[in-house]
Amino acid sequence: MTTQDNRRVTANLSLTMDGRYNGPGGPADFAAFAPYVTSEAARDHMTRMWESATTALLGRVNAEGFLGYWPPVAEDEEADPRDRGYAKWLVDVEKVVFSSTLTEAPWERARVVNAPAADVVAELRTQEGGDILVNSSASVIKPLLAADLVDRLYLMIFPEIAGGGQRLLEDGLPATSWKLTHQETGAMGEMAMVYDRAR
Repeated sequence: MTTQDNRRVTANLSLTMDGRYNGPGGPADFAAFAPYVTSEAARDHMTRMWESATTALLGRVNAEGFLGYWPPVAEDEEADPRDRGYAKWLVDVEKVVFSSTLTEAPWERARVVNAPAADVVAELRTQEGGDILVNSSASVIKPLLAADLVDRLYLMIFPEIAGGGQRLLEDGLPATSWKLTHQETGAMGEMAMVYDRAR
């Protein structure tokens, strides 16, 4: 980070062993992920990623899904405390939603942008605040990786081979080095890993 860059850019995503963030059925195919997303390791990993973040970046599809699902969890006293913590954070945090179709955000504390992710992040990094978390939105993570603007990756690796679907790491990315700064293995073989960009 340069002297003008005050904030760390982080990103989280869950992947199968063959590097897919969805299955062969398309963007809504999460069959391979379902058994693991509520595991102890996954919930602890989720808490780890948002605790220092004060801005969330989301693609439109994820924003619609997350902000349709999570706000009621924030008020659900029966919910796991880690789920409630994340839900409250998501409701309250500053949200930037990338979309070429929405003109205004239907959610509180959110704004819609139709601009390259790298440009938006460059501007956010000059402002005061905590981490800028790209919240499970591969459509935003990919261009930031291509521009070498991601400082930390929170990855969950699930012990499944999807056999098809979209990959996070495509050919053509710049060569970069990363340092493993946290690792945890869950009861079902799922792995939570935190990688920091070695600069």
